Amino acid sequence: MTKNQKIMELLASIETKNLQDWDLVQIINGEEIMSPSPISRHQIILSELNDIFKAFAKKNKLGKILISPLDVIFEEGINRVQPDLIYISDENKGIIKDWIRGVPDLLVEVVSKGSFYIDTVDKKEIYQKYGVKEYWIVFPEYDTIEVFSLENDGYKIFSKGTDDEIVKSKLLEGLEVKVSDITA
Repeated sequence: MTKNQKIMELLASIETKNLQDWDLVQIINGEEIMSPSPISRHQIILSELNDIFKAFAKKNKLGKILISPLDVIFEEGINRVQPDLIYISDENKGIIKDWIRGVPDLLVEVVSKGSFYIDTVDKKEIYQKYGVKEYWIVFPEYDTIEVFSLENDGYKIFSKGTDDEIVKSKLLEGLEVKVSDITA
């Protein structure tokens, strides 16, 4: 093999690897699921939430806030998901690698029409199974947020709000979000 061929092979390998790093494929209970890219309202809501969570975490020196697309790998080849927003406490930061390899402290999903069942049933069950302490589900169509807290190996609703109501985090004490501030 010539030097040029080796370089071309290396470049092709790097290009393929880079493309694979940015796909929207998730593995849920062993099944690959491709999601379409999110619509602008979804991203606006996510951006607003990110601003609120990041400011709170920074002010209180609590950990890292990360947003999708970023894989959270609970079990390689079985459950590899891309939550919309991820909170990892400083005590848990060892799970931050190339992707997130382990159980984040808190996850948020902004539900889209095409992801309703996956976000509200499949992912909720997965997050509960692996021990994610808190799970927020945002329903843009209904201007509603539900906050679930893990208690005795099961999720219980901790806070729920719609329109001008405020939802609170159990895990991040003092974090409050007025629903209309992010869904308007």
